[in-house]
Amino acid sequence: MTHAVSPGPGPIRLAQAYAAGLMGQAPTVPFAVDALERAAEAAMTPQAFGYLRSAGSGTTEGANRAALDAVRLVPRMLRDVGERSLGIELFGRRLPAPLLLAPIGVQELAHADADLATARAAAARGVPMVFSNQASVAMEDCAAAMGQGPRWFQLYWTRSDDLAESLVRRAEAAGCEAIVVTLDTTMLGWRPADLDHGFLPFLKGQGIAQYTSDPVFRSMLARPPEEDMLAAAQLFTRLYSDPTLDWQRLARIREWTGLPVVLKGIQHPADAARVAGEGWDGIIVSNHGGRQVDGAVGSAAQLGRCVDAVAGRARVLFDSGIRGGADVARALALGADAVLLGRPYIWGLAAAGQAGVEAVIDNVIAELDLTMGLIGCCDVRDLGREYLA
Repeated sequence: MTHAVSPGPGPIRLAQAYAAGLMGQAPTVPFAVDALERAAEAAMTPQAFGYLRSAGSGTTEGANRAALDAVRLVPRMLRDVGERSLGIELFGRRLPAPLLLAPIGVQELAHADADLATARAAAARGVPMVFSNQASVAMEDCAAAMGQGPRWFQLYWTRSDDLAESLVRRAEAAGCEAIVVTLDTTMLGWRPADLDHGFLPFLKGQGIAQYTSDPVFRSMLARPPEEDMLAAAQLFTRLYSDPTLDWQRLARIREWTGLPVVLKGIQHPADAARVAGEGWDGIIVSNHGGRQVDGAVGSAAQLGRCVDAVAGRARVLFDSGIRGGADVARALALGADAVLLGRPYIWGLAAAGQAGVEAVIDNVIAELDLTMGLIGCCDVRDLGREYLA
């Protein structure tokens, strides 16, 4: 008996790449992440690359990679993997793959089209983009560029609850399907690269488009940002994020929106258990890509413990250290429902704009598809700890 075999995105992407190579066409967007990062560095100023790359002394970023590398997949043989399914459901939305684009601020440092290019790429591939609170383009403009594409919004809770509320309500009006409250950046971490360059983009009016387009923020200014960007930047520095935020104050967001609320930056299982116990909708196990606390534990080392602590009462997502589809597979095997991709897509943006982001998304999904087939898993929803050493 014969049956049709679906090649899947992995083999398709491989065939396209090899065909281009046979015709002497080198890829505009390198497949290897290290080469992609070098291409991005060549396309940016040292200050811009330093800001987007900055991760303290690098020890936590290294811990992220080490924690992921310590997770070993065990392939299973003689399983029919001719057709594979990568789709998942997340907060009522069917997604083509367990992948989202993480919130990354000041994307104008990477490419002139900034968040708009990323938004269009995400929409073209059907993966959610998490709009950054520190975006270079207002959320409404990105939403318009995405059409019906899925999007979420990341909130840095400001020192003004009125402003935080305004941002959340705008996000809901712009069609965002979840709010991600970032908890690990109530103050900026120690970033030697930025300090050596004397560079903080916000002071130049970069990465504050969500604020300068906000009616509450604008009402606090004597003159609109278009007339006095310096005053707007100075006001931003006084309002940005709030280290006094606690569990009780966080609960106010339930008064502002009925959207799912996901808490980003969870690493301790006790915090994960509290999130679930208090009825929050999800967590993102993350250490901000290693950008905040030097000497912190690698996120993948905490993922399984947080999954166990949540015990199915909330959705669990993961970021920090993801470089490709095999990393996505490892995170899913540890128990994550989906993964957020960060730096690789920004390097793709720097290298080739929207097309670069699309290429990175395609590559990650293709590698995930191939990895699933090679370890004997035909449905991403079945990718669990039985596939781990």
